[in-house]
Amino acid sequence: MVAPKKGKNASAQSKPGRSLALILIAIVALTGGMFASGHTTPRLGIDLAGGTSITLRAVPEEGQESAINKTNMDTAVEIMNRRVNGLGVSEAEVQTQGDRNIIVNIPKGTNSKEARQQVGTTAKLYFRPVVATELSGANATGSPSASPTGNASGEPTDKATDKATDKATDGAADKDKATDGDKASGTPSDAASASASPQGRAASDALKADPSPSASAKASDGASPSPSASASGDDATAKLQEQYAKLDCTDAGARAKAGDGSKPGESMVACGQNAQGQWQKYILGPAAVDGTDVDESEAVLNTQTGAGWTVTMKFTDKGAKKFADITGKLAQNQSPQNQFAIVLDNEVVSDPYVSQALTGGSAEISGNFDQEEAEGLANMLSYGALPLTFKEDSVTTVTAALGGDQLKAGLIAGAIGLALVIIYLLVYYRGLSFIAIASLFVSAGLTYVIMSLLGPAIGFALNLPAVCGAIVAIGITADSFIVYFERVRDEIREGRTLRPAVERAWPRARRTILVSDFVSFLAAAVLFVVTVGKVQGFAFTLGLTTLLDVVVVFLFTKPLLTLMARRKFFASGHKWSGLDPKSLGAKPPLRRTRRPARPVAGPVDPKEA
Repeated sequence: MVAPKKGKNASAQSKPGRSLALILIAIVALTGGMFASGHTTPRLGIDLAGGTSITLRAVPEEGQESAINKTNMDTAVEIMNRRVNGLGVSEAEVQTQGDRNIIVNIPKGTNSKEARQQVGTTAKLYFRPVVATELSGANATGSPSASPTGNASGEPTDKATDKATDKATDGAADKDKATDGDKASGTPSDAASASASPQGRAASDALKADPSPSASAKASDGASPSPSASASGDDATAKLQEQYAKLDCTDAGARAKAGDGSKPGESMVACGQNAQGQWQKYILGPAAVDGTDVDESEAVLNTQTGAGWTVTMKFTDKGAKKFADITGKLAQNQSPQNQFAIVLDNEVVSDPYVSQALTGGSAEISGNFDQEEAEGLANMLSYGALPLTFKEDSVTTVTAALGGDQLKAGLIAGAIGLALVIIYLLVYYRGLSFIAIASLFVSAGLTYVIMSLLGPAIGFALNLPAVCGAIVAIGITADSFIVYFERVRDEIREGRTLRPAVERAWPRARRTILVSDFVSFLAAAVLFVVTVGKVQGFAFTLGLTTLLDVVVVFLFTKPLLTLMARRKFFASGHKWSGLDPKSLGAKPPLRRTRRPARPVAGPVDPKEA
């Protein structure tokens, strides 16, 4: 007698342990990763954890009231969203209110201080030539690094030493050029020489739009430099020098007003901090390069040169030409007129000096940046300038009290729903409910662990709508079990024993489960795409739990039922197993009718004939 060949179903039936082992390994790995990361609870959104709410009001430039329109406001919201996301702050809500206000909600536990600085920063970036600079206020030593009348000696200024590590370097420059550039700039101090990078010291594309040689000559002769190439008459020059003399950059109010009203084509006064954290004041020439000429910017940890965190910039074709022109002119001047200031919203963030023309179309700003500072500057440069200027109207702290009460009510509702589902399973499916309940707990555990990991990974934060999505998922998961169990019962009603019924029911149940979950996932995906804000949290959670339902049913529920079908309690159809053939109204087993054996042909007996 030949034994029947084992088919695919028999093979799968005999090795359910593989699937159970696979999901067990996945659970252990994810749980270990959760504890290793130190994030053992999901991040909470602003409605659950509290946070900061900022109200920004759009302020038009003089004579540009029409600039405050829906297009510019929507653009500002988009840029603010990108800036906040660039800092790794998720669940931050940025939305318009009225025709000129923008509300920014930042959850607790994120870098709200840095986010607050960046969301409303206009990020108007200019590269301007340095005409004069010195320490300001209490920082002043009586020996200014460069007086408004210039420095005839050509010696590097204190500011150049303080900011010796600040440089914007041509990506193509090499160490020899850096050395030559240091020599060409005068007699640099030891500090300046020691901190020069292998790529050279560098410079600003952004210097005077027209750095006239006469200005440098006057500076060398000890005469007062012209604060603006475009200024006409001595009145503008005298006014600028008066502002410079009175400017105290240690005063926050004075810093905020410095440069107000200055146009890109005019000279201005400004403030900035050196590497030691001391405030310096500047007279700056007209802007030579605009921030829009920067194509992209990135924070990079430069380990090869020892420069630490730097900000690299790539210019547009137009910007590269401007940068090459201005650095070529600046390299011919003496300190500080060979420096350029990178001015962001009227504050000097770096003031490297130029030793040669930089023609590579790229630059690097380096200094005593830490990672946060470098990424913050690169973030603003990369995501562009806001089309409008914004002022903070209010900053309020949002408590989690209301959200906590709502969360508590939501969890109670979820617990009641789960309890009702379990009671239904126990009453209707009896022994089978053990498999369903175990599957529900596995799905819940995976959901919790993955949500905890997604917080630090992609910035996912759990809000109230997301909790609702998780509660809805209980029904979706339970529905999958019911579909499979009912298919198995149908097979038993047809007269089959349990083990064949489990395998025969699976293909039909699998198709139904996949179609149902696909529809749920598609609805969640569409909802996520077409909505904004908190509703996306509901859609994301619904989609995640739908995918997990497929994983749990395929790798846990079905293999576990296959194993249980081998146990006498279930296989014998015990009345408490939920698979009792009598209670299910099973038909008698199908048996084939035996046909009488056909006689064997042989020789005919003559007597019988």
